This record gives sequence, structure tokens and C-alpha cells, in this order.
Amino acid sequence: MAEVFVRKYLAFDIETATDVPGDDFDMASHRPLGICCAAALLSDVEDPILWHGTEADGAPAPRLTRTEASRVVHELMRFVSEGYTLLTWNGLGFDLDVLAEESGELYECKALAMNHVDMMFHVFCNRGFPVAIDKAAQGLGIPGKTPGMSGKMAPKMWSDGRYAEVLGYVSQDVRMTLNVAVTCEKARRFQWLTRRGTTQSFPLDTGWLTVHSALELPAPDTGWMTDPMPRSRFTQWLESP
Repeated sequence: MAEVFVRKYLAFDIETATDVPGDDFDMASHRPLGICCAAALLSDVEDPILWHGTEADGAPAPRLTRTEASRVVHELMRFVSEGYTLLTWNGLGFDLDVLAEESGELYECKALAMNHVDMMFHVFCNRGFPVAIDKAAQGLGIPGKTPGMSGKMAPKMWSDGRYAEVLGYVSQDVRMTLNVAVTCEKARRFQWLTRRGTTQSFPLDTGWLTVHSALELPAPDTGWMTDPMPRSRFTQWLESP
């Protein structure tokens, strides 16, 4: 088999600042969510880039200001201009949407979103349902999320001053995101662990698709689902003026 080309990736992830109560995972109803921190990992650099708000005395702030969030957007744009492909897991439906709101850089975030690789959105457009990244990591046999932590825990931990733990968590998330992308692209196949404990997969003959290209995939058969999720669930914010 010919050698597989793997892009220069820039994996990206945010952690929100709003502590959503109970088991309410409808984040939209609690917006604006704020961003307590974010991380990016270049595929040819060992350590992630970390962002967080900073108080006057240098201590971490509760959330990024609009100016600080805008700086994140423009740093991502700079890396993309240098030849890196922005990479996320659900960045279209969440991270870049929130970043647009927090930074005020809607046009720039729309461009980043359409031209980046959102692996979960590619999976969704192919299969008709989303897959959790930790299930992808388990199916591929690679390290997953930080044990005992979740993104839902991050806002409370940050507000409690557990900055190093949250930064470690978001750092592991971008490492995992990059690892999933490269592992699958080299194997030309995406694989994940199902809820039943079995492994499923589908081919990636041409590698991961950008959001723009994933939207061109034919809609999969979702007739077996009682309430199939529309693509607009992830793309609706792109229609904002």
C-alpha cells in the first residue's frame, strides 16, 4: 500500500466557564457560556498551546475577556495560514460556535469552521449519528480522556482554583483528538466502540473531510431511528448574519 499522506494538524478544544447545574446537557439554554481555558496542539510540536484569562496580578481569571478570546481566533487563523489544518471533535457544533460568541469574531470563526476538520461531524454525516471521542479512542486502543474527569466538571473545578487540573484535562483532550485523527488517517479507517461493547468502523479512503466536504456527503439512511438528528443541529449558527 502506498504511504498515506497525513496533514499538518492543529487540534483545538475549549473548556467553558459556566457551571451548568445538575444533569442538564442543553448547553444552549445557559449561554453565554464563557471560556475558562482553551488548548491547541500542533502535530509537529510536543507541548500544547494553552490560553486562559489573566487578572491584573497575573492569576488566572474566571473566563477569557472578549479581547483574549479574539486573540485565540487570530492565533488559530495564523496557524492555518502557515499550512496547518484546524482539527476538532465537535468543534463545528460547539467549540467554534462558542468561540465566535465570546470573541465577537463571527465571520472569522465561520471561515475557520467551514474549512476545518471536525471528525465528529464527518462521522455524523457518514453514519447519521454522533460518536463520543472517548469511544473512538477505546475502539482504536489509544489513551482517552483524563480518568475521573469530564468537560462538565471543568467550570466548577476552574472556579474552585483547580487550574492545573483543568489545563491538564484540556491538554489531554487535544492530544487525544490529534491521536485519533492521525491513527485513523494512517489506517484509512475510523473505528469506535459501540454501546454494546462491539467495534464498528468505516473506511477513510481519502482521509478526514473538512466540514465543507462532509456537507456534500449524501445523507445516510436514518429510517431506523425514532428521532434522527438533522445536520442543522451543528450548522445552524453558520446562518447567523
